[in-house]
Amino acid sequence: MLRSLHLTGAQVLRPDGWSDAVVGIEDGRLSDAPCGPAVDLSGWWVLPGIVDAHGDGFERHLAPRRGALRDLRDGLAMTAAELAVNGITTAMLAQFFSWEGGMRSPEFAAQMLAAHAEVAPREAIDMRVQLRIETHLTERHDEAAALIERYGIGYAVFNDHVPHAALAAGKRPPRLTGQALKSGRSPEAHLAMLQDLHARSPQVPAALEALIARLAVRGVILGSHDDPDAETRRLWQARGVGVSEFPETAESAQVASGGVVLGAPNVVRGASHAGKVSAEVLVKQGQCDALASDYHYPAPRQAALKLAADMGIAAAWSLVSDRPARLLGLADRGRIEAGLRADLVVLDPANGRVGATIAGGQVAWLGAGVAGRFIR
Repeated sequence: MLRSLHLTGAQVLRPDGWSDAVVGIEDGRLSDAPCGPAVDLSGWWVLPGIVDAHGDGFERHLAPRRGALRDLRDGLAMTAAELAVNGITTAMLAQFFSWEGGMRSPEFAAQMLAAHAEVAPREAIDMRVQLRIETHLTERHDEAAALIERYGIGYAVFNDHVPHAALAAGKRPPRLTGQALKSGRSPEAHLAMLQDLHARSPQVPAALEALIARLAVRGVILGSHDDPDAETRRLWQARGVGVSEFPETAESAQVASGGVVLGAPNVVRGASHAGKVSAEVLVKQGQCDALASDYHYPAPRQAALKLAADMGIAAAWSLVSDRPARLLGLADRGRIEAGLRADLVVLDPANGRVGATIAGGQVAWLGAGVAGRFIR
């Protein structure tokens, strides 16, 4: 950790706009006073570190190819490095707990959480875990809750990836063979499992209510994923599930106002890759509380800079810093204010690329363009 230093010369994005005042870092916290040696960042921007409310890009590091990486700890360390390169100082790693098998299986989730418990405390980047629980995997809900309790997970999201429409119509779900092989099952066994999951739908609401009650007692933040319509979002809200991740329609996003997480890649692309509602449109309508990396860690930075052209840098950057921090209950970060965690990203205003990332007062990444200034 940097015991103390201060940054000078930069344009600093504070809650009330740009400032050229110094930014001090002392014992991992921000200060308004000069302290320790000075680092001249003239010509650069200093902004709050990015808070990523949902991302599964870490999966590429844990298994770049099937069976290619045996030690999940190395993969998580590489994840921390990629996060830092992209200015992300707090990251929710969205780990599945699903019937889908492979990296989405309950067994893999347990292995990932054990590795995370070893690696995360040693990294400058604050890597946390969100557990994504499949609604219809009812016989293992207690196991999911036990993992959340054991590892102190503060955020759980409910998914339903069962292809109900095809199964209800008596059809073979699309991509069945590939999914079966990925999960280690035969296509026949996989289809039988899906049919069983679909058939238990009437019992799922009671199972969810029991699980939600157990998690709510622990203060776990609860979210739903891919709400297809307003009715579904209202149902989740009635259950006490306040966050809506990636609502698929404008109507579901409107109902979820106050807890909407949208995909930054959707903004960067200008449209959803799956043909759903445009995140950029929802942002401009004021129906977004946080932009998340989803599957691509550079996207929050890219999306915020793109949106800044229309809504201003302060409002746009808050969607990847202050507002997701508030949504996650992290009051000690997301803004450049004295006393908060020293989470900062240094950007080149000419191209928006990251020159340095400081997380919790530690230099997590130094690019060639700014490294010499810190060394001097």
